[in-house]
Amino acid sequence: MNWRGLYTLFAKEVWRFLKVTMQTILTPVVTNLLYLLVFSSVLESHVQVHGLSYTAFLVPGLMMMSLIQNAFSNSSSSLFQAKMNGNVVFMLLAPLSAWEIYLAFVGAAIVRGLFVGIGVWIAALWFVVLPVHNLATLLSFAILGSGVLGALGLIAALWAEKWDHVSAFQNFVILPLSFLSGVFYSVNDLPSLWQTISHYNPFFYMIDGFRYGFFGVADASVSISLIIVSLFFISVSGFCIWLLHIGYKLRS
Repeated sequence: MNWRGLYTLFAKEVWRFLKVTMQTILTPVVTNLLYLLVFSSVLESHVQVHGLSYTAFLVPGLMMMSLIQNAFSNSSSSLFQAKMNGNVVFMLLAPLSAWEIYLAFVGAAIVRGLFVGIGVWIAALWFVVLPVHNLATLLSFAILGSGVLGALGLIAALWAEKWDHVSAFQNFVILPLSFLSGVFYSVNDLPSLWQTISHYNPFFYMIDGFRYGFFGVADASVSISLIIVSLFFISVSGFCIWLLHIGYKLRS
């Protein structure tokens, strides 16, 4: 394992988004704060979920949604920009394996996702103070969720040939799966058909398990959620590392 090369690429990716924190951290925090303002002001006095106020129920969903979306954006934009600028060749010429490249990009995506998630949590303290039922569960789902989306971001960047392709992947895959995963509602309140469909959405298990870490209640078994998200992470990561190993759309 080339630890120095791995750390250098990881540090470069972290400093890349820290250099523009207004865009990469503050903007998504403000966006989710607006979601919170709109939905909580309208529904707070009318809706309760699992015996929780609607604002309390909503905050973990917004945290996880912002966390995974920004993890995806970090890895996808970085690798695709390197492809378009031609400087990806310097990464390919360095003594870095596919595994090390994967760890650096996904590790940085996880860091950005956690920064944004914590930022949303801090902003939400103006509205509601959340208990922490199980910190280990919170961290597990946050890291696994952002890791999955970091790997999906790399896959999207490898597949894409222009910025429209990256945007299409985010707008037609990541965004719908995020919004239809129980961020704004309890899946158990849906008609039976839509409940069944929701249970085939892996993003649902990320958000539901993350919410369990705060309140100790969830729409699905937290053990099953953890197994599904872990298997999803392993499968997506394996496919991503294989694409990097063969140099898919990188070495031509």
